Amino acid sequence: MSNNAPLFKKLYYPINDILFGYLEKYKRITKINGFYDDLLRFQDSVVVYDKNGEDTLWVRTFYNEWEKEEVDDNLKRIYTLLHSDGDERNLKFLNVDHIDFCTFGNSKPFRIKIRNILNDNYTHFYIKKADASRIFGLELEDVLSPNRINYLVFKDTLIEEHIVGIPGDVFLEKHLKNCTEPEKAQIAKEFVKFNERCMIGLLGDMRSYNFVVIPIYDYDHLVFKIRAIDFDQQCYEGNFKLYKPHLFKENYPFNKLVKDKLKQNSIEQYQNEERSILVKRLVGSEERLNDLLVAMKSMELSPPEKLEQLKKDTYAFTLDVNFKKAKSMGEVIEAALNFMKRNYKTDNH
Repeated sequence: MSNNAPLFKKLYYPINDILFGYLEKYKRITKINGFYDDLLRFQDSVVVYDKNGEDTLWVRTFYNEWEKEEVDDNLKRIYTLLHSDGDERNLKFLNVDHIDFCTFGNSKPFRIKIRNILNDNYTHFYIKKADASRIFGLELEDVLSPNRINYLVFKDTLIEEHIVGIPGDVFLEKHLKNCTEPEKAQIAKEFVKFNERCMIGLLGDMRSYNFVVIPIYDYDHLVFKIRAIDFDQQCYEGNFKLYKPHLFKENYPFNKLVKDKLKQNSIEQYQNEERSILVKRLVGSEERLNDLLVAMKSMELSPPEKLEQLKKDTYAFTLDVNFKKAKSMGEVIEAALNFMKRNYKTDNH
C-alpha cells in the first residue's frame, strides 16, 4: 500500500474553448472583478496554527491598506454570486474575516471566510487557479455522486464553495474511537460505496485528508456519509490502483473496518447497489454527460505514458476491448461509464 502514491506534482491543464462552451451552457461561467493572481499580491503573512498549536499548512495573508478595501469588496461580491446569484442587497452586512493561503498541494488555494455581521454566521469559499482536470472532477462528482457541487469559473479563476465535513484523517484520529459498533459498521458500508464511486469515475488520490466524513442525525441514531473534497487527480494517474481509496495506507483504518464489520457477500451487495444507483444517475443526465465527455475527449488530461498504463490496467480489470482502443483519458472515462450501463442497467432504469 505504501507504494500506491502519486510520485510527481500533477501537470496543469488550462481550459480550452470546448470546455469553456460546456461551462457556459450549464451556467458555470460568471464575471468577477477579482482574479486568483490578484490575491497573490499579499504583502505579508503569518502561519495559521490549530487549537493544539500545530501548523495547518495555511498562512493568513495581509494586504496593503489601499488594496484591502478593493480586495474585500470583490470577495463579498463573489460570495453573492456563489450563494445568491449576485444579489447584492445584503452586501453591507458582509465582512471578510480572513484570507488564508495554502502552501500544500497542487491547487494552492485561497480560503475566504465571510461573516454576516448581523448574526455572526459565517461560511468559507475557495479561490483557485482553474485547472481542467479539477473541473472535470467537479462535474463528474455532480453527475455521478449523490452530492451536488457549487462552483463558478471566470477565465483562469475557479471559485468553489466549502464542503462541510470532518477531514478523514482527523476523523480517524479523534472521532472513530467514540463511535459505537453499529456506527462503525455503517461507516464501513459508506467506505465501500465511496471506494466504488472513485474507482468507476477514475477520481484518484483519495487519501484520508482528501475526503470528509459527515455525521448526520437520523431520528434516534447517527449515520455517516463520505464525500471527496479534492478533485485534482481526476483521470490523471496511470496506475489503476490509485483510483481505489482502500489501497492507500492512510485509509487503512477505514479498510480495516470493512474487513472487521462486513462479510464478503455484504461488500458485494453494497458495491452492486452503488453501481446500480450510479447507472440511474447516468441515464438521468445523458445530455449533460455526453456534452461533458465531448469536452473531456477534446484535450489531453494526462501524459501519454500514464494514459497507456491506465488503458492496460482497466482492460486487465474488465476485459473490455474499448479500454484498449481509447485514445484519451476522456475515452477511458467514456468506456468505463458505457461498461457500467451495459452491465448494471435494468429495465427499471
